[in-house]
Amino acid sequence: MKTVDILIVGAGITGITAASILAREKNKTVLIVEKRHHIGGNCYDCFNEDGILIHLYGPHIFHTQHKDVWDYLSQFTDWLDYVHHVKAFVDGKYISFPININTFEQLFEKSFTKDDVLAYLEREKIDLPEIKNAEDMVISRMGNTIYNKFFKNYTRKQWGVDAKDLAPEITERIPIRFDRDDRFFTDPYQGMPEKGYTELFKAMLDHEKIQVITGKDYRDIKDQVNFDKIIYTGPVDAFFDYKYGYLPYRGINFSFKTYDQENRLPMAVVNCPNDHSYTRITEFKHMTFQKHPKTTLCYEYPSDVQAGRNNPVPSYPILNNSSIKKYKKYLNLSHKKKDTIFIGRLGKFQYLNMDICVKHVMDRLIFD
Repeated sequence: MKTVDILIVGAGITGITAASILAREKNKTVLIVEKRHHIGGNCYDCFNEDGILIHLYGPHIFHTQHKDVWDYLSQFTDWLDYVHHVKAFVDGKYISFPININTFEQLFEKSFTKDDVLAYLEREKIDLPEIKNAEDMVISRMGNTIYNKFFKNYTRKQWGVDAKDLAPEITERIPIRFDRDDRFFTDPYQGMPEKGYTELFKAMLDHEKIQVITGKDYRDIKDQVNFDKIIYTGPVDAFFDYKYGYLPYRGINFSFKTYDQENRLPMAVVNCPNDHSYTRITEFKHMTFQKHPKTTLCYEYPSDVQAGRNNPVPSYPILNNSSIKKYKKYLNLSHKKKDTIFIGRLGKFQYLNMDICVKHVMDRLIFD
């Protein structure tokens, strides 16, 4: 019988950060159990058969406004000075995205100033008495033309439903910039781990008080382990055996293709809102700075996650009135589990950026 202080379920960025902090800051013994055959969760990266570093679950760019998060991770990695830029392929052109002055000039093929953009939005935005859904959130700020060209079809592909059937929070954080700043993220700290995410995570787990088991469901081994507390980063509905039914997620099917050329796209990520069945394309070499005569592109095809089967891997919680109501029932159950901490994207049924996953763990464990 194995004895540890803490059993952690899931070796994604949340579980790995928890293990690192508990071992190094709290002097706790930790066992991490991961169902997949690798660490890193959806942040996992690896070299493909051509020797090109890819993100197996789509692009992950680290960015944060939290200096304490950046400083903590910087103990385990140096950073590539990568600043993320995205284009949307609209009307046969690569258009600057998120929406900024350049977007308007490229889309309408004429000069715009800040005042011109403000005037356009004032003319085009739709006055609504109440913001009821994700479509309302966009058209009330940008009008129908921008919504139709950049968001309507992308949202339908990404979520499998119309924006009218999604909570307004889905599109609430879409920015409009009244300058020419076309960085996708404006956080003061951003970059890519110098040797990749998997190497970063290996360094975080390299501690005598941390043990890792991959390729196992924690339910299959928890009776063989003595522990004081569980930190659970898996799906909260699965923990409670789907008592109130499945929480809905959207997942992504990834298709990779290697080309016999050094580069193929103008930047790392291109969104495809209206053309093709995939939502976006990623060329990893733009963000890893790898030198290689070939390049690999990743094409993303969103689809519903098959309930309870992790196929494809759940990535985005589908937030609507029904799912939020169901999650609150699970939340009430979780409050009664005094020996278990539910945390992370799946544990909290929230879409969380990587830095926020780390921040939540730091705030919960370091100051607990």
